[in-house]
Amino acid sequence: MGSIVVQTFLTLDGVAQAPGASDEDREGGFPHGGWQLGFDDQETVPEWEKRSTALLLGRRTYEIFANAWGVWPEDAPGFQGELTRLYNRIPKYVASNTLTEVGWQNSYLLGPDVPGAVRRLREETEGEIRVWGSTSLIRTLAEHDLIDEYRLMVFPLVLGTGKKLFGDGFPVSRLTLIESHTVPAGIVISTYRRTEAS
Repeated sequence: MGSIVVQTFLTLDGVAQAPGASDEDREGGFPHGGWQLGFDDQETVPEWEKRSTALLLGRRTYEIFANAWGVWPEDAPGFQGELTRLYNRIPKYVASNTLTEVGWQNSYLLGPDVPGAVRRLREETEGEIRVWGSTSLIRTLAEHDLIDEYRLMVFPLVLGTGKKLFGDGFPVSRLTLIESHTVPAGIVISTYRRTEAS
């Protein structure tokens, strides 16, 4: 059986929206896209991604990934080429109410019953099923107790606006801190696992 692992870049005030590029997600008029650029941590994400056996993505994150990792050259040097090769090869499962097809190789729509499809996926997949971005999907997964682990990179930055990972109405979730450390850029990296009911 696999595990559902959420990985997220967050600001100190909990914003998870558009960390990677200025035009990544402007929903709500968000003006701070690309906020995590300039912070230097070249080791954490590559180490995490070595364990990914599948991606589980919401529609918007899928489209961002497909238009980046899905088209970049696999022979690019360093991290970009490494992740491009990995993401092209592993299966990608997409939760969407609007998409009728997905064009990036090895991509599959989950269908209307997302919680049921994810339960089956977790039972049938070995290793880590990685969730990036996808705050609406994460909320749905949390509502159905389908998240096994959160890996959070908290950046020393306050934005005051933007979509939050744990916004109002997020379901009560009991977690156990497994590991936490800080890298020289001031990023606090913490891993939490679901606390099993006693």
